[in-house]
Amino acid sequence: VQLQASGGGLVQPGGSLRLSCAASGSIFSSNIMGWYRQVPEKQRELVAVMTTGGITNYAGSVKGRFTISRDNAKNTVYLQMNSVKPEDTAVYFCNFIQRTSTYWGQGTLVTVSS
Repeated sequence: VQLQASGGGLVQPGGSLRLSCAASGSIFSSNIMGWYRQVPEKQRELVAVMTTGGITNYAGSVKGRFTISRDNAKNTVYLQMNSVKPEDTAVYFCNFIQRTSTYWGQGTLVTVSS
């Protein structure tokens, strides 16, 4: 499975940004797609994930501000980031899990700064 993420960049505090990640390859009908993020010298942390059935899990720090969605027909997951804060600055990694395998995208940098 290959993951292609896009949508990172510079955004002002309070602004919005949308990340996309498309999966390709041998994909089964049941999987989990989502986003993690990492800043230097810290562990990668969950942002939001979503199953093919629509079950979601969000980090407490982004609940109410970020929304994850997906298009199963396109094997694509989106992360709508609203009301962003400087502490949302990180490299965001797309994540894909099916059966016992986990895959990571290349990471896209999101910088929240005025």
